[in-house]
Amino acid sequence: MEDNLNLIKRGIDELLNEEELVKKLKAKKQLTVKAGFDPTAPDLHLGHTVLLNKLRHFQQLGHHIIFLIGDFTAMIGDPTGKNKTRPPLDKTTIIENSKSYQKQVFKILDPKLTQVKYNSEWCNKLGAEGIIKLASQYNLARMLERDDFNKRYKSNQSIAIHEFLYPLIQAYDSVALEADVELGGTDQKFNLLAGRELQRAYGQDPQVVLTVPILEGLDGTQKMSKSLNNYVGIDESPQEMFGKIMSISDDLMWRWFDLLSFKSSDEMQVLKNEQADGKNPRDIKIELAKEIIARFHDQDAADAAEQSFINQFQKKNVPDDIEEITFHLDSLSMPLVSLLKEVGMTASTSEAMRMIQQGAVRINEEKIEDPKYLVSSGSTSIFQVGKRKFKKITL
Repeated sequence: MEDNLNLIKRGIDELLNEEELVKKLKAKKQLTVKAGFDPTAPDLHLGHTVLLNKLRHFQQLGHHIIFLIGDFTAMIGDPTGKNKTRPPLDKTTIIENSKSYQKQVFKILDPKLTQVKYNSEWCNKLGAEGIIKLASQYNLARMLERDDFNKRYKSNQSIAIHEFLYPLIQAYDSVALEADVELGGTDQKFNLLAGRELQRAYGQDPQVVLTVPILEGLDGTQKMSKSLNNYVGIDESPQEMFGKIMSISDDLMWRWFDLLSFKSSDEMQVLKNEQADGKNPRDIKIELAKEIIARFHDQDAADAAEQSFINQFQKKNVPDDIEEITFHLDSLSMPLVSLLKEVGMTASTSEAMRMIQQGAVRINEEKIEDPKYLVSSGSTSIFQVGKRKFKKITL
């Protein structure tokens, strides 16, 4: 029991609560463990896998895993963390994204031991009468305690009535599936706790809530997100994945080890000791990149990606001691010529434009030929001007 609990608790943020979980584990041989995913984009990224890895742990312990695709809730639009109403998705997009999700998720979970469900299965049956009855189980004051709703309400920003339905429907999913445990990110805690309350209202034992940390993206600050272009997709090519992982900061590398690696605590401590003794963090980062790529492709692909990276960068005289800086853009993008001037790589925008026209400007070893080239926020790249000026810049 203790070993099982330690596996379940590894890398989590919060468990509500451990006593209830132990009671359920003693009472049942197999728990129903669910996690919901709204098919808002066609690709899963490493941020999603923090939660999927935890589902895998429950699966390894013999529990019933439900990978829930929120096709119904996606039509509402998840308001979590949003400062304005989120547009819902159309059915065609939801169907296509759902197909992509199923193909990718089984790179982590065992398809023979995973049940895929769609919450439209029971939500479509509710109808207007059922939705009204469901809404009667929760009061507005509690809903406005949710951080994002509370902030928008106090600042007189719009909150559409349908947005209150999102946490209610997510909570009703737990009732429909009679969930014993529900997993989610820390930003979903309110919705997960609402599931406990709704289960009580329907005469069920409340589910145990387990939250996992939010994985920071390539920029090291914001949540990994495709919309912020700071993500590593699990369906990307090995070379693309390798390059992106190698671009993260040394500090973020250890955060990713904690949340993404399957190495034991002892193995990771050995790596930390090696860095303290002088080992180049780049070489440790290579281990992380190869482990992740081998998981979603295979070991041969990981080895080939490493060799490709070495051929592209280390053999082209890119120095090891590149200065690393963070530059905050005032908008989502900025002209490259302006960036080069602002970070001191050229004396002026006109010089930057001249260097581009001469073919002397590269980003991640790729020559930039367009003087109007724009750089985007949410990325980390190696910028080069001429033969000797290098900077690793996080935007």
